[in-house]
Amino acid sequence: MKFLDLTKVQIRSGTGGNGCASFRREAYVEFGGPDGGDGGKGGDVWVEAVTGLNTLIDFRYQQHYFAQNGRGGQGRQMTGADGNDIILKVPVGTEILDEEQEVVLADLTSVGQRVRLAAGGNGGWGNLRFKTSTNRAPRKANPGQDGIVRDVWLQLKLIADVGLLGMPNAGKSTFLAATSNARPKIADYPFTTLHPNLGVVGIDETEFVVADIPGLIAGAHEGTGLGDRFLGHVERCAVLLHLVDATSENPVEDYKTIINELEMYGGDLAGKQRVTALNKVDALTTDEREGVAKALEDATGSPVMRQSGVSREGLQDTLRVLREIIDANATAEIEADKEPEAWRP
Repeated sequence: MKFLDLTKVQIRSGTGGNGCASFRREAYVEFGGPDGGDGGKGGDVWVEAVTGLNTLIDFRYQQHYFAQNGRGGQGRQMTGADGNDIILKVPVGTEILDEEQEVVLADLTSVGQRVRLAAGGNGGWGNLRFKTSTNRAPRKANPGQDGIVRDVWLQLKLIADVGLLGMPNAGKSTFLAATSNARPKIADYPFTTLHPNLGVVGIDETEFVVADIPGLIAGAHEGTGLGDRFLGHVERCAVLLHLVDATSENPVEDYKTIINELEMYGGDLAGKQRVTALNKVDALTTDEREGVAKALEDATGSPVMRQSGVSREGLQDTLRVLREIIDANATAEIEADKEPEAWRP
């Protein structure tokens, strides 16, 4: 299945049915009068987050979604049928943006969450509605209201607990394959990863989700390489794991490059909690790895994990640190959601 995380669709709610101008005429009935029914309401356009989806690829092959129009009213006071709604089913984590991609109309972060994007038009009134004491035979009926036509963008931001960051060939895919059930493409050339991958990691009888995104390089915020548009997939993560290649010519400079791209991306991504790990340490001697780790710790101002996705050295320690941060953030959210107890004397 191909991965698609941004697409544009056109939606249109249903037009309301027209009201009916009709009069009651029956043999041997002394009094007639207006009996035109109202038109039915047009269908709404909804968007709903569902399970089992992790891409927007279905919306590449169908970009137009129209709800059903309402049926017109009829004589004998018969109201027209309402139009059927249409529901766009999207993965959890999908944002709905306006046509200019400037305003977020909806953010679907939980299964079953539904948002109405366009309301159907109301049905028109039949002439029975216009009957008064002075106008006993109105010949007036209203047309139904038009539906709403609009273009919206669907943008998927994967929901994961941990987001992987790093330069191309930093070992992110190898780390994901060594610690989870994911099987991303791994090769010895840059930009092997072309779209985000998700993996479920198990540690100490608990599980959490890790998201791997394509590597960043200097100037990614200006579109260099694959750009920075995939950074949106780690915005929702509780913690970021920054992998630094220990075999690089200048690991400290690689670290600063990624941090600069996070800051240029904007939002709160640069301030999100991070764990820095020196990867591929199995390719260095003990003295070399300690020298590189010390220089990296001076640049980060915090401890640096030492690990290798190939030899699996240090992976368990890194996963336990990530697990502790995830649990701490979850506890903090629960405490924040608790309502304050009522004051008691």
